[in-house]
Amino acid sequence: MKKEINPQSTTRGIQFEIWKNAPNPMLTFVKKLDVTNLVKIRKKKHLKFNMLLDYCIGKTAIGTKEFYLLPEGDKLMQFDKIAINTIVKNHTGEASSCDIEFNGDFDKYNHDYLKYTTEVAQTCIDRDLSGECMVIGTSAIIDTELEFAGGMYSGIFNNPFIIWGRYTKHFFRYHLNLSFQFHHTQMDGAHAGKFLENLQRTINGL
Repeated sequence: MKKEINPQSTTRGIQFEIWKNAPNPMLTFVKKLDVTNLVKIRKKKHLKFNMLLDYCIGKTAIGTKEFYLLPEGDKLMQFDKIAINTIVKNHTGEASSCDIEFNGDFDKYNHDYLKYTTEVAQTCIDRDLSGECMVIGTSAIIDTELEFAGGMYSGIFNNPFIIWGRYTKHFFRYHLNLSFQFHHTQMDGAHAGKFLENLQRTINGL
């Protein structure tokens, strides 16, 4: 569920006034993540790597209060739930969008991920929870390794968006570069940096 709130009643009121009319209020950070633990879990438990990383993103975001606020036009909206969006290659070879609600339960998220991504791939019908949840967009570009993924601002969607490519192996460790785009009203650079640091901790501790 989402509701409109007075920006000045939040910690983001000043930033809302500064950035609501900016031509491009988005920032993009890139961090190299050590995903060795996820690769080990994927192999041992026969789970999907992208599901594991999506889960860690949700697990980190769910405890970060800035993720529950999002500007929409000239309004600031507050959400009580988070969803993770994943881009799915459908049966025609094109991309479809799939939102999956996240509550922190690993088994439920894995079940829902497999169920809904399969449905979207087969039907080519997007699954949209943006009216109910603050959606974190993700996209895995598995055809290549990425050094950097630049941000895109359409002027329509203000949601945070995370992109990564194939992971690489160096000796016995696996790494990937992750690009995190976010709206400056939603959070400052310090918040984003802390989120990325906490994401690494979540990955290590999964």
